[in-house]
Amino acid sequence: MATNDRQARQERARLRSYKARQEVHEHKGRRRVRDNVIAAVAGVVVIGIAVAAQLLYFGAGPGAPEATTAAPTTPPATTPAAEGNTGDVPSADLADGRTWTGTLQLNGIDLGVELDGAAAPQAVSSEISLIQSGFYEDGNCHRLTTSGISVLQCGDPNGDGTGGPGYAYGPLENVPADDLYPAGTIAMARSDSQYSQGSQFFIVYADSTIDGSTGGYTVVGKVTSGLDELQSEVIDAGVADGATDGAPAVPVAITGFTIE
Repeated sequence: MATNDRQARQERARLRSYKARQEVHEHKGRRRVRDNVIAAVAGVVVIGIAVAAQLLYFGAGPGAPEATTAAPTTPPATTPAAEGNTGDVPSADLADGRTWTGTLQLNGIDLGVELDGAAAPQAVSSEISLIQSGFYEDGNCHRLTTSGISVLQCGDPNGDGTGGPGYAYGPLENVPADDLYPAGTIAMARSDSQYSQGSQFFIVYADSTIDGSTGGYTVVGKVTSGLDELQSEVIDAGVADGATDGAPAVPVAITGFTIE
């Protein structure tokens, strides 16, 4: 009888030990699965941030240059599955369907400008809002190209091509069907997405054909006077360090911008 009781106790002890080992094994398995999921999610987030940063840094403006001195190239079309405005975009009604006139002052050089509110109501409305709010005050023109295309790009609050007004909008408007942007054209810079327009714009200082395979660029208006002086005072000095695409050799400040 004593022998049977001892065997029963031993059997129950072995059973408890087996169950304990099973629970430890199952706990370790669940922890491995959890750790793997966390690692995978973290990896996706890191990759997403890296890709977004590269698109933002390299993708703004016509020609979308990489951070080199090579001639400008146009990025491949990469349209997100779903696109739309982001942030507090000014109402397209602000343009009022009319032509707006004003003065853009660069390094004290007065450029007469016209913005066509009928042809590009959303983009012109955004520009009117930014100009009237003083957004461009103390800004600069961070990019000049002298090969392939002829543009001076301005309006980035960061001064390096990565900034904007805190919102992004689209779609594209008033895009030249023949990809030709005549001297004096003012158009909105953007990255690959057609809904990435913000505060950055570019002035075409010599007739340029800009590859429209990604959709082209919204023309908001034109320079009506002062382009010759800008050419002689800024453009002719070229790009810093003798490059063909980069910061202007003569730093260009936005010293005033008015519209009415």
